[in-house]
Amino acid sequence: MRELYRQDLAQLGNELDRMSRNVARAIERATTALREGDLMMAEQTIDADDRLDDAARDIDQMCVALLALQGPVASDLRLILAALRLSQTMERQGDLARHLALIARSTYPNHSIAEQAAPLVNRMCDTAVQMATLMMQLVSTQDLSLAAQFLDMVDPPASFPVDPRRTVCRAHGDLTRSQV
Repeated sequence: MRELYRQDLAQLGNELDRMSRNVARAIERATTALREGDLMMAEQTIDADDRLDDAARDIDQMCVALLALQGPVASDLRLILAALRLSQTMERQGDLARHLALIARSTYPNHSIAEQAAPLVNRMCDTAVQMATLMMQLVSTQDLSLAAQFLDMVDPPASFPVDPRRTVCRAHGDLTRSQV
């Protein structure tokens, strides 16, 4: 019975790893679609969001089953609860990627980012890709030094404005809300 439990925990780790790779790919594709106006990449990202939602549901169900049927304690309990939270975080990251892809699709064939906003939006896109890649590495390796790096990235850098749209509009008053 305990061997089956260990296999279930390993399967949970594998599913988290797979989901983190898919989330990182979705964010990378979405930011590329946004920057380059790539309609096909935007469509792929939008389609992938349903699979990410399904993966999050599957992981949550695995966690609930492990909690209900195995009665984990101590480190296993912390691992399962972390998996529950992580699956929801990754699901939200997938939703973010979908949102960026929808913006890219809605502005096609025009470029999605106003020229004046491009430096700020590109930095934000770069940071999103870096965070997703770091999260993927963290899930895969479980290296706690990566966790510290990730936590440093979670708080927006001081160089990012709290409301980027207002910042760009103030600097370039000739832009409409949809252009930003």
